[in-house]
Amino acid sequence: MKLSLKLEDQQQNQNPILFKAKIPIAVFGLPFLSAFSATHHHAAAASDKLSLSLRTHFPTGPSLKLSYNTPTTTANSGAGKMDTSPKPKSKSKKPKYSRFTQQELPAWKPILTPGWVIASFVAVAILFIPAGLLCLSASERVVEIVDRYDDECLPDSYSNKGDSFIQSKDTNKTCVRTMKVPRKMTAPVFIYYQLDNFYQNHRRYVKSRSDKQLRDRSYADETRDCKPEDNLDGDENEPIIPCGLVAWSLFNDTYKLSKGNKVLDINKKDIAWKSDTEIKFGSDVYPKNFQKGELIGGGELDETKPLSEQEDLIVWMRTAALPNFRKLYGKIYSDLEANETITIVIQNNYNTYEFGGEKRVVLSTMSWLGGKNDFFGIAFLTIGGICLFMAINFILLYVCKPRPLGDPSYLSWNRNPNGL
Repeated sequence: MKLSLKLEDQQQNQNPILFKAKIPIAVFGLPFLSAFSATHHHAAAASDKLSLSLRTHFPTGPSLKLSYNTPTTTANSGAGKMDTSPKPKSKSKKPKYSRFTQQELPAWKPILTPGWVIASFVAVAILFIPAGLLCLSASERVVEIVDRYDDECLPDSYSNKGDSFIQSKDTNKTCVRTMKVPRKMTAPVFIYYQLDNFYQNHRRYVKSRSDKQLRDRSYADETRDCKPEDNLDGDENEPIIPCGLVAWSLFNDTYKLSKGNKVLDINKKDIAWKSDTEIKFGSDVYPKNFQKGELIGGGELDETKPLSEQEDLIVWMRTAALPNFRKLYGKIYSDLEANETITIVIQNNYNTYEFGGEKRVVLSTMSWLGGKNDFFGIAFLTIGGICLFMAINFILLYVCKPRPLGDPSYLSWNRNPNGL
């Protein structure tokens, strides 16, 4: 039997235990432990408490405990009245219950059985492989002729001085090239110019323009983002329209095509996006002071036509995202037969020699997929082939070494219990 008696110490303990005892007893031959204690509180609203308990006292195993506590009687220290003042509620950090926050909303939780996995891979392969073959077939139907002319159109005397050749006004920049048509090219035939190693996506280059000025003539003086091509010779009363480096570097090589003795007309209408001609470039905005400074960049513009009608400029102003790009020059609305020779007279005016760029002229037809592009077909075939390969592997694995679904013997801690 354990019996303890503690005296009250008002200075050290505000809730002293006056009396506490533990007595082992036996009931029907079974060991039990009884305990009782008395507590006195020294708060402003004082109370006494008596506690009784009885629990099993087996050496091992679970135990059962029964306890009883007397109700706490609270008295007012002055008048002896009961204290009925509400106690402040404790603040809980537990979040408000919600099926959404507790992730108890209805959800589809599929079980990835071997059958489902194999069927999914086969379905993707069935969709992607024919799509890839279809894209490759469409790309193969496109007839494309590409001719690089920047080096070929440079005289031998200027082979290492391309800058001087372009900047000189005394050099003959006319160049004649021939192209042979490999297969019949059905109209319309699209003519592109291709530039390599030209970074139109450079941040300072892209920002050097004024979209407000291009759209509305009332913003003709809006040239603060166009430096150094903002004003003519630094005169703020003479803004350049269109201003900025993008417009200043307008591509100005020209092409004339002929087939035998027949000149092929190049149509330059509708080569720009409709949204650009109708919204981004104003019909009341005309070029002014363009390419009139000391340093000439690229092509010139017709000051009698509004910007919305100068589609060469509109096509050029839509900057490319990559350093190698093509832009539409015009269209030919006549068929070109197989093995015909096309003569192209080129005016080699645009300076790509200073930065090591390359120039090409491209003739191409179209398909329902657009121009010649094998990427989509190869990508679809690659994905479809990988899925088909995985499906075959899973089928062989499932047939040769099947196992019950959810068998716990395959868990790592069951396969190697000694390794834990």
